[in-house]
Amino acid sequence: MAEIVAAFGVPHTPMAPGLVEREGPNCETARLFRAVAQHLEAVGPDILIVFDSDHLNTFFFNNLPTFSVGVAGRTEGPNDSNTILTRRPVLVSADLSNQVYRFGVQQGFDLASTQEFEVDHSIMVPLHFLTPRMQIPIVPIFINGLAPPLPAAKRCYALGDAVRHAVGAWSGRETVAILASGSFSLEVAGPKEGVTDQEWMDTVLTSLAAARAQELLEKATTERLLAAGNVSGELLNWIALLGVIGNRRPVFLEPQHGHAYAAWRWDR
Repeated sequence: MAEIVAAFGVPHTPMAPGLVEREGPNCETARLFRAVAQHLEAVGPDILIVFDSDHLNTFFFNNLPTFSVGVAGRTEGPNDSNTILTRRPVLVSADLSNQVYRFGVQQGFDLASTQEFEVDHSIMVPLHFLTPRMQIPIVPIFINGLAPPLPAAKRCYALGDAVRHAVGAWSGRETVAILASGSFSLEVAGPKEGVTDQEWMDTVLTSLAAARAQELLEKATTERLLAAGNVSGELLNWIALLGVIGNRRPVFLEPQHGHAYAAWRWDR
């Protein structure tokens, strides 16, 4: 039986690799990614399930699923030009991704599946810092957190709970970690660009630190998410992660400019 051993949350700012290259390994961004990477290395998962919001690079308005699972043996990325990263192959756990897809449909989630896909900076930037050798296969679960209508926070939390049960019901013996990719308060190419909604940041961080997921679900309406920035729906990826971890408190949580870095470990 497969086992979930940890969960992590990070941003995916496309400028982060270039910033660390310029400022060096002791800059704040490098330090925070390194702290999360150390927790990941300590638990050594065999597979990484990634909750992600594609930035209209893998999907577009003519085919934009609310929830989709990437079911393939490999992919590549980034498929956008928003980062200095070069294209690299990425392993995908086809067995577990198919398990998550089939189990989710059986549990009443109208999941889409995609067999031919690539990934953008929202997956490649976290992998660049957390698994630079790209040695851990992923299971990408795409959540539409960018183009309204967004899914309800409670539905994303329920999706995370379904993923937890899907892993538990899988016949594989691998250890699994969960990764949420995204920001809490972020505006891209809009009038609030560069402005952090600190009130919303404090609300989210307090809920994460105290494991008060239900409180966050009530407050994370579409209107409140988008008031924090036009792509702040990426918080839904973190909410799906909370559906996996339940009432666990993070062993590491630190904010930074509209987003945060976090780790939850089952051995602590």
